[in-house]
Amino acid sequence: MIYKILPIILIGLFSFKPLTIEDYKKSYTTGTDPKLLAEKAKVTLEVKCKAFYATINQSNFSLPKFDSFLAAFEGYEQLKSQGKIVNEVLTVIDFSLSSKEERMWVIDMKAQRIIFQSLVAHGRNSGFEFATSFSNISESYKSSLGFYLTGEVYNGKHGTSLRLDGLEEGINDNARSRAVVIHGADYVSKSFINKTGRLGRSQGCPAVPYEIHKELIDTIKNKSCVFIYHPSRNYIEKSKLVS
Repeated sequence: MIYKILPIILIGLFSFKPLTIEDYKKSYTTGTDPKLLAEKAKVTLEVKCKAFYATINQSNFSLPKFDSFLAAFEGYEQLKSQGKIVNEVLTVIDFSLSSKEERMWVIDMKAQRIIFQSLVAHGRNSGFEFATSFSNISESYKSSLGFYLTGEVYNGKHGTSLRLDGLEEGINDNARSRAVVIHGADYVSKSFINKTGRLGRSQGCPAVPYEIHKELIDTIKNKSCVFIYHPSRNYIEKSKLVS
């Protein structure tokens, strides 16, 4: 009997949409407490996220930490409802993890499966093995947190590269002018880690191994969502895409 009910539950969960300004306006006309409405929406989102997380757990890859995935999922849902996402792929980069770990996940949100899991570099002034400091300022050589949309592919000094547009004002919206892009790098490799005890660092770009960079860029190009996570209180207080 459970197998008959479960699809109905999942359909209900995956039809959930984030609250809009109109929802809050309606809450006042109907006498519903907006805080209660927001809390219910948050609970619904977490249930939906857990169901999705359990599905991708069936893959052969390790999973991102649930906290990082929940934040990524929340922002992704909002951006999707706003019509900003064209390519339904979510890239989660968890900079709370050691640079020696494969801390980038590329997830097909329609097929509900992980496509890539990879090493990824942070900015040279963000930290050594761990990234601890972030900036939106030009020539800071630091990584920026938050949500991005992938832009155009071009051929630069690192070969095939992918531009990023930061979507969060004051947090990462200088990404394009700072030339923060996804590109391949020879310092993003297990051999580099074995020599130095940590991954190499970029000038602020989320650089990836050369052996996967072309395929990865081809997968996430065309306005897919990239989220760079760190449990930074400063980011959470500023962001309008995570709660």
